[in-house]
Amino acid sequence: MIRRILFGLLTAALFPISHAFSDELETYAKFGPETPPGNIAVGPDGRVFISLHGFYGKETKVVEVFPKGAVKPYPPDWSKAPKGDGPGLNWVLGLAADQKGILWLLDQGDDSHTGRLVAWNTKTEKLERIIDLASVSAANRFLNDLAVDRKNEAVYITDTATPETTALIVVNLKTGQARRLLEGSKYTRPEDIEMVIDGDVVMLNKKPARIGANPITVDPTNTWVYFAPMSGSAMYRVRTSDLLDETLSPEMLVERVERYGKMPLSDGITVDGAGNVYITDITNDAIGVVSVDGTYKRIFQRDDISWPDGFAFGPDGKIYVTVNELHRSPVLGGGEDKTKGEFKIMRFKALAPGEQGR
Repeated sequence: MIRRILFGLLTAALFPISHAFSDELETYAKFGPETPPGNIAVGPDGRVFISLHGFYGKETKVVEVFPKGAVKPYPPDWSKAPKGDGPGLNWVLGLAADQKGILWLLDQGDDSHTGRLVAWNTKTEKLERIIDLASVSAANRFLNDLAVDRKNEAVYITDTATPETTALIVVNLKTGQARRLLEGSKYTRPEDIEMVIDGDVVMLNKKPARIGANPITVDPTNTWVYFAPMSGSAMYRVRTSDLLDETLSPEMLVERVERYGKMPLSDGITVDGAGNVYITDITNDAIGVVSVDGTYKRIFQRDDISWPDGFAFGPDGKIYVTVNELHRSPVLGGGEDKTKGEFKIMRFKALAPGEQGR
């Protein structure tokens, strides 16, 4: 307890709470133990979708969410693992909805299936396309999060993989080709930072967790991609034009990356039109924001924000965020499910307008 108090005092001094949001954080939906949320997508028509986090081992991979927490498996006939070469999803964490009504699903695959990007049309309720990512995924891949850029017809993906192989993947939607970038760079590798939650060091594979490239987003003008390692103290950004420039060498691309500001350990980010980057502050039961001057402030901190995970902008001008107690999952909780009933979606009004998946 003393350790937790001291840690809280230290982080409070480093990352003060902003009072600009007051008490505007509300719970949109609450879930039972069978619906542990992963990431979230909100379509242009307000439909809400979440992945069910694979660390909890549920049969259903993705669901559509209705008010107060009612859910149904989604997409139709695709929400569970495939049988042979039939329709289905193996394990989805990252998902995003674009303004054309396409739900983009980042399927990890399994021992028999490669990683892939699945596009589902939520208007026609039909499969739009599948892009295979086998050629650009690490052998020990962990396809984590994604950002959709319909202006440049590209999708930007984080492959957490290992500290040595963590990277960004850029998919050209016009050609279906993908490239692996910034692999093992100082911008994607995890820093040697302890992940401490509730006074305990979070362990992964019996070692203190050190997790590379994870949160990623693209700004509303489709000019900048923001990203960071989960185990990191800084956020970075790079121009979409540089990520899409196939003439740049790996060394040249590294030189184009900019440090945007300091940040806590995070599992998800999104950005509004004014350059405010919102952060899921996982070690402090908090949500924060990095301003254009590079400073970080917490905007909400509550006991019931227990591992905030992914963000999505809604057409109502609010930012939706999943809460999933991931440090208490069997994978990070020593083989046991130690959750306390804090599975939910929360939302709050953004400081400035913004849209995900233009």
